Amino acid sequence: MSGYYTHDEVEKAVLVGVITSEQTENQAKEYLDELAFLAKTAGVEVVHSFTQKLPQTISKTFIGSGKIAEIKEYIDAAEIKLVIFDDELTPSQLRNLEKEFACKLLDRTNLILDIFAQRAQTAHAKVQVELAQYQYLLPRLTRMWTHLERQQGGIGMRGPGETEIETDRRVIRDKISLLKKQLEKIDRQMATQRQSRGNMIRVALVGYTNVGKSTIMNMISKSEVFAENKLFATLDTTVRKVVIDNLPFLLSDTVGFIRKLPTHLVESFKSTLDEVREADILLHVVDISHKNFQEHIDVVRQTVSDIGAGDKPTFLIFNKIDAFSYTPKDEDDLTPKLSDEYSLDDFKHMYFARQETCVFISAKHKQNIEEFKQLLYDKVKEMHAIRYPYNNFLY
Repeated sequence: MSGYYTHDEVEKAVLVGVITSEQTENQAKEYLDELAFLAKTAGVEVVHSFTQKLPQTISKTFIGSGKIAEIKEYIDAAEIKLVIFDDELTPSQLRNLEKEFACKLLDRTNLILDIFAQRAQTAHAKVQVELAQYQYLLPRLTRMWTHLERQQGGIGMRGPGETEIETDRRVIRDKISLLKKQLEKIDRQMATQRQSRGNMIRVALVGYTNVGKSTIMNMISKSEVFAENKLFATLDTTVRKVVIDNLPFLLSDTVGFIRKLPTHLVESFKSTLDEVREADILLHVVDISHKNFQEHIDVVRQTVSDIGAGDKPTFLIFNKIDAFSYTPKDEDDLTPKLSDEYSLDDFKHMYFARQETCVFISAKHKQNIEEFKQLLYDKVKEMHAIRYPYNNFLY
């Protein structure tokens, strides 16, 4: 299964988001910027974005009739064939909006699933993505049969249509059951692999998507993990043995997190996320150059907590200091100060670094890597000494 659309040519799309009591105007804009990045990653060209301020979303159509008319006028005039919503839509909302727009419709979840389908390389990742896709598709099957509604008369039409839908539902349920069994088998194999790694301390890189985890992995382990300036460049967990000053440990690079991460993906990627759950130490990598990095930190912390790893020793690694800029809110001069105007000591005295163990680096330009390695060495050594008090010959 490869999603609802192909990538033979670049498709043009418009984005739609809402401003509600739970999502401010600034947040809506930030989320749409991220959605545009997701669309670009999927091979889609975004030409326009729409937002609507609502007390709450509309149950039948998600957005109001006036905004629907505005979007329809635009996509008809510009000959746009794809509309992408920033939130997951219900099956009825998808169906009603497709009638209104008479074009292809995706929500954030479906877009992320499509990106995962493109990025999946190993059999393990492909099974996980396929399971998530089928779980997403099952309640939305009626969308595939809207042609029946355009036919006149119910005799001889409604019965066969419903029969075919039910047949498809059974096929998909059977497929989901089969995929779950395949994943259970893979989970057992991966659990065996983790057990066979011996008694070395396990360190996992976690963080928002596109923060540079794979670049750090390559730098520390001298491996060739795929790294690219796109969302979800890494799907499969990569584990490497690393040695710093004769102290060996295992370092894993995990899939990036994101706001509104589809529930189906969290469930399907359980075995991948087990690397986080079973790690001894978490290195939480943060893109300090992103204007909303604090919110990214909160998203990752919540996700880590949701998967049962919130009690792990965790240390912040602020990456991309070479691209950092900051405009102090309490100064008259609103000109952003650039990264080369800050020393490492300046970074360490910023508000977000005062209460936690953290280090500031640029993995791309190898800035302050020795301090990072020293922090990593100290924490692994400390953990090893606690776990194996009679096996301290390594150091």
